[in-house]
Amino acid sequence: MSRSRFMPLGILAALVVLIADQASKWWVLNVLHLPDVRQIVLLPVLNLTMVWNRGVTFGLLNGLGSWGHVVLAAIALAVVVALGFWLRRAESRLMAVAIGSIAGGAVGNVIDRVRFGGVVDFIHAHVATAWGDYSWYVFNVGDAAIVCGVAALILESMFSKRGRAGEGVSTGG
Repeated sequence: MSRSRFMPLGILAALVVLIADQASKWWVLNVLHLPDVRQIVLLPVLNLTMVWNRGVTFGLLNGLGSWGHVVLAAIALAVVVALGFWLRRAESRLMAVAIGSIAGGAVGNVIDRVRFGGVVDFIHAHVATAWGDYSWYVFNVGDAAIVCGVAALILESMFSKRGRAGEGVSTGG
């Protein structure tokens, strides 16, 4: 199978996400010293809150034991390899950037697991309303890139299927 013409764009997206993710984590750990400070209120709806995520998304599988971070890192690397094969087949710029963003975020979290035994999470969005307080899970730049990449793939898939479905329809004449 030939290499996708969009592969360099996906690789660039992965590198940008990886650098932004690791730079933001370095800043949180080494400049802000967030593990010591624990929390910094930025806005009424946004805090920097230090959390070491030893599980996967939203802390799932947090109790895998002392080898859990190695197992989760290996699984994530396998996913990144699969994303690389998918990137070779990317049919659009959006698909390539989305796949690259997911891969970059995943690699950033793998680096954390190998270095620290868990992922550095620190972005905490929340809101208080008359009906109650709502708080999102604490996440990082790589997590945000993964979520945005998946959302872009879903949207791209919905719109590309709609376009392909209309190709075979005759308007008469």
